[in-house]
Amino acid sequence: MKIGRKELGLLVLAILVAIGGYLALDRWVLNSGLPDGLIQVNGRIEGDHVAIAGKYPGRILELLAREGDQVTKGQVLVKLDDAQTTARLEQARHASEAVEAEVQAAHADLAVLNLDVPLAIEAAEAEVVESKAKVAKAIAVEKEASSDAKRFRNLAEKDQASKQQWEQAEMRWDVAKREIAIAHAGLAQAQNGLAQAELGWKRIRAKEAEVAALERRRDQADAFLEEARSILSDLTITAPTGGTITTRMVDAGEVVSTGAPLLELVDLDRLYLKVFVPEVQIGKVRLDLPARVYTDAFPDHPFDATVRYIASKAEFTPKEVQTPDERVKLIFPVKLYLTENPDHRLTPGLPADAIIRWKEDVAWTKPKG
Repeated sequence: MKIGRKELGLLVLAILVAIGGYLALDRWVLNSGLPDGLIQVNGRIEGDHVAIAGKYPGRILELLAREGDQVTKGQVLVKLDDAQTTARLEQARHASEAVEAEVQAAHADLAVLNLDVPLAIEAAEAEVVESKAKVAKAIAVEKEASSDAKRFRNLAEKDQASKQQWEQAEMRWDVAKREIAIAHAGLAQAQNGLAQAELGWKRIRAKEAEVAALERRRDQADAFLEEARSILSDLTITAPTGGTITTRMVDAGEVVSTGAPLLELVDLDRLYLKVFVPEVQIGKVRLDLPARVYTDAFPDHPFDATVRYIASKAEFTPKEVQTPDERVKLIFPVKLYLTENPDHRLTPGLPADAIIRWKEDVAWTKPKG
């Protein structure tokens, strides 16, 4: 069958119309009348959920937050029974103070020893020097007395000196010899005193070891005290971040175990808008693309956001996808994380529209109704 020129022209025109219609659909219908380079989406604001739990088991004395409450970082949410921990804390404090007093006293004794021992050694060394001088002097006197005694004995034998002079010289010699013995005894005593004084270094080392042992005890006592303080602090559970309490799992008076979830909140500083992008547009969306979020509560104040998550699989996918109409039904979850949430004006559950810009040179515009 031959196709005439007229029929061929009509066929080409029909194809061009179809292509143009598809492009128009892609540009204006799928983008809600936005210029090429912008994608309009909508969804609800959500946030990162934070489970709040206690480090230690206990009975809940006070529950200070409930569902829907807005809380700030550090705000007290739950108080557990702390009577026993407070008692242990007092015991640890008294023990730490007692050991600290022992450490200070030992340091004072060590300081005195470090002053006294060198002075005692110096005095003992001086006494040794003096005793040696006395011994030397006694030896010199004895030598002279010995010489005199011998000389007077020789003179007495020659009748050139009296027997009395000889005896007196002998007596002086005996006295000089006794003085040597006394001087040697004094030197021995001085040397013993020096040895005793030098034992002071051992006393210093022993005191240093005692101080070190006491300091280790003090460190242990301080560690126990710090642990008790930490446990006491952890029995007061605070908000790890600002947010909205979404779930409460416990009531006052309940006994909870370690790590049991007590509350759940949404971080108001980590909000995102979860949207769904059709399959025909998802190829234009990539991570780190800028976006602007618009809410009915603040219609003239867009909030900056960034594409941080794109699902790898589509949702609501038919079992068999063959026609273009069915492919439009494919949507991909995308998360637009807000850059900031000034004064925590935005909250989870708030509906919002957003514009994703995938071409940098396209001007921003508000979402179309």
